[in-house]
This record gives sequence, structure tokens and C-alpha cells, in this order.
Amino acid sequence: MLQTAPNHTITCEEIFKEQDRVAPLKIITLEGASELAKKVDWHLVNWARKAGWDIDTFLLPAECPRFTSGEAKGIIYDSVRGDDLFVCVDIGNYNVKYNMFGHENRMSSDDHYQDLKRIIQAASGKAHTISVVMPMLYGGRQHRRNYRESLDCAFSLQELQGMGVRNLITFDAHDPRVQNAVPLMGMDNFMPYYQVLKSMFRAYPDLVPCKDNFIVISPDEGAISRSMYYASVLGVNMGMFYKRRDYSKVVNGRNPIVAHEYLGEDVEGKDVFIVDDIIASGDSILDIAYELKSRKANRIFAYATYSIFTAGYEKIDKAYQDGILAGLFGTNLTYVSEETRSKPWFVEVDVSKYLAYIIAALNHNLSVTAIIDPHEKIDALLKKRGLR
Repeated sequence: MLQTAPNHTITCEEIFKEQDRVAPLKIITLEGASELAKKVDWHLVNWARKAGWDIDTFLLPAECPRFTSGEAKGIIYDSVRGDDLFVCVDIGNYNVKYNMFGHENRMSSDDHYQDLKRIIQAASGKAHTISVVMPMLYGGRQHRRNYRESLDCAFSLQELQGMGVRNLITFDAHDPRVQNAVPLMGMDNFMPYYQVLKSMFRAYPDLVPCKDNFIVISPDEGAISRSMYYASVLGVNMGMFYKRRDYSKVVNGRNPIVAHEYLGEDVEGKDVFIVDDIIASGDSILDIAYELKSRKANRIFAYATYSIFTAGYEKIDKAYQDGILAGLFGTNLTYVSEETRSKPWFVEVDVSKYLAYIIAALNHNLSVTAIIDPHEKIDALLKKRGLR
């Protein structure tokens, strides 16, 4: 068993030199997650080769072909018996298409989730361990019940647990307390803090995060923990908005937001970093950005782990052109279109190496912090920039 000294991280090459694995590593990627999974596989193969392995890929061929009626089946084209199997799925990829009754149809999150279950069924319980890599958590925004509503996220987690899934890897869950629904299944909720800061400093090298000219803003009470972490590691202050809602009405299943109210210190002349988990229409982030500009904030940067732009780009383009929004960061943990990548205000945060670290650690039954400690990496990053 690989032994590590306290507070000492080890390299992945050292891990792959050890043969004490949970079981042989295999990765199956569903169609929507193939781009991210290929990047993860590249890192894993590179580390294994440096450790002396003769291996080309950890990816296992599999697919979910569809009949013309829209029904599908899962097929795995190689044995998984005794393997430590990781199944990667991107339930947010709306760009995967299939034909149904002669019409082209786009896969929804429900379709991706069904395909995940098909692949797990195809494994027939023969794998040593099944782990699911689901960065955007299925049903994650429906994490609690108001009125007479379904609890999609909790139910899906229980369903996966019942199918024999041992671990679930997700990123920035809307409410990580949903893991209480499956106390006997491992569920790890990771946050790409270091990757975000590294991308931010690379894209905007003139940024100097200190109390006099930089502040972190939480867009609502649900994002406070994320914002507190960034503010703490950067050594800056934090402000927040809370959403004042009209509880006498329900629009699209939710009480409409009346206004965003600000709580915090003066932002005049300061660069602002707004942190959230998801940007869908972008209306909330833009409302906050316009409010902060009215308070004479300097540059405004926004980050969301999942920047999906469900209402298009028109409003964000205008905010950028008007000098309201200086830049927007989003990860590649869910599908990022080429149009999004081409936007002058968008900065993509690559999390594939971090995910490869996580898979390598789990495959060798190690704590992820034994390989990569985000706080340690952030501290080194700030020292390199002379901020420590």
C-alpha cells in the first residue's frame, strides 16, 4: 500500500508505479461526455506511461444506439469483469442528436440519464466497482420540495445506489445536502477553486486581489460558501445579494424575483468577482452587475461552474459592449459550444486534469488531497504572483 507522509502530496507517477489498485481501471464515456473524458484519459495515460506502463487508453468502447422509434439500448464492447469501472455522463449536453420517426431530436438531461442506466445494466454487475462521473448533477436544481413537487435528484441518487453504484463524483452541486438521500453510497462534491483562479490570473494578469481593490460577491444566500472560500484564500472581503421574491405568485414553478438587495461594504473603484454555480438565462448575474456598476464598481467578473446560456448571448454581449461585464468564466465540465468559446468575454476553465487526479486517487483507494491539495496549490499560485 502506498504510504504518504502527513501534509505531503504525491505525484500520479508515484501512484501508477504502485500496483496496489482497487482493480484494473476502465472508463466508459457516454456520447455527451466524450470530449471531457478524452482529455481525462490523456492525463491518466501520460502518468501511467511515465510510470512504465505500456498502455494506449483506459477508455472502453461502448454506446447507446437508438431505434427509429426513439428507444435505445446500452452496449459495452469489451469485458468489465473485475474492473474498477468509471462511467462518465454529461446530462447538460444539449448538442447530442438522434433520429426519431424521421425527425432529428436533441437529447435532454432525461435521455442522458436513461443512457447512463442502460450502460450500468449492460455491465451486468460483473465490474468490481462502478463509479459514476456526473459533473452536473441530474435534477440538482430540484433538491428540495415546495408544494406538491417531485424530488428528482434524491430519487435518481437512490436509483443509482440500488443499481450497485459505489461512488458518484460531481462538481459544485446546487445543494450538496442532497447526498443525505444516499448515506451508504459515496458521493464526492468537488469544487475547482484552484483551476478557476489559475485561469483568472492567466486571462487577466493585471488583477491584484487585495482588500483595497478587490471584493468577492455572492449573488444569493445559496452561494455564500463558495464566495467565502474565495474571499478567505485571497484575503479579501466579501459582500452578498439576497433575492427579494414575490411569494404571492408562482411563475414557471418559482416565486418571481422582485429585486436583488445588496449587503456589504462599498464597492466603488474595486474589481468585483461574482461566484455562482450555474448561469442559465444570465438575468440574475446581469441584474447584479448593473447594480454594482451603479455603485461605481470597477471591472466586474463573473464565474459559474456551469455556464449554459439557455436564453442566448444577446444580453451578455450588450453588457460586455457597455462595459458592465469585463469577463465571464465557465468550466468544461458540461458542454461548451464553439459559439460560446468564440465570445470575447468568455474564459473556459479546463478541469480535466483535476478530474483525472480524482479518478487516479479513487482507483488506488487514496484521499484526493494526497495527490492535490487545492489550498496548497492556491497558496503557491499567490506566492508566485507576489501576493503572499
